Amino acid sequence: MGTVAYNLERVRERIARAAAAAGRNPGEVKLIAVSKGRSVGLIMEAARAGQTVFGENRAQELRDKLELVDRELEWHFIGHLQRNKVNMVVGKAVLIHSLDSERLAEAVDGRARDLGISQEVLLQVNVSREESKHGMEETEVSGLLDKTLTLPGLKVRGLMTIAPLLDDREEARPYFRGLRELRDGLAEKYPLADLGVLSMGMTQDFEVAVEEGANMVRIGTAIFAG
Repeated sequence: MGTVAYNLERVRERIARAAAAAGRNPGEVKLIAVSKGRSVGLIMEAARAGQTVFGENRAQELRDKLELVDRELEWHFIGHLQRNKVNMVVGKAVLIHSLDSERLAEAVDGRARDLGISQEVLLQVNVSREESKHGMEETEVSGLLDKTLTLPGLKVRGLMTIAPLLDDREEARPYFRGLRELRDGLAEKYPLADLGVLSMGMTQDFEVAVEEGANMVRIGTAIFAG
């Protein structure tokens, strides 16, 4: 068994244990293998081990890998998206995790309508309010959701956040719980919106995120390093 295949198996086991601890079905949690900076060879090794969903942080890298990878995979865009690069991502990524402003929403909507599609997106929330992170403050989410509901080229599927990098993963729990509670409140306010996705949790804290309701986790180092 290759290193990537072995790592994937261990990560899946950890997700399953975390889900079981929270009384959840492990099948509810989608594992996104973060392939930023990783070679096509490593991506194909993961694909041969059964991994079909990958996440990229950079628009150019997503574009280039789509041209190089010769098999059907599901690609997500999980990094900060600049408006001048939406053409590289919209219609190529199944899901964009990082919508965080009205101007970006309008740019994504315009490109999606040009392509005749409805682009699925998540609203990125900076729950920790760290200046170094992208995303809206919690108080801004409702306004952006109002905006996106008027844009036919967008379909909001839920919320995303990045917790602070902490020594103790348990310290990340309040941030994940905060995103879930925010989503639950929005779901009550917007009963016709489909806000089922919570994208949260990375290598250092994904088990806590799963326990708090994550149904997408974005994991790179635990899969590709080692």
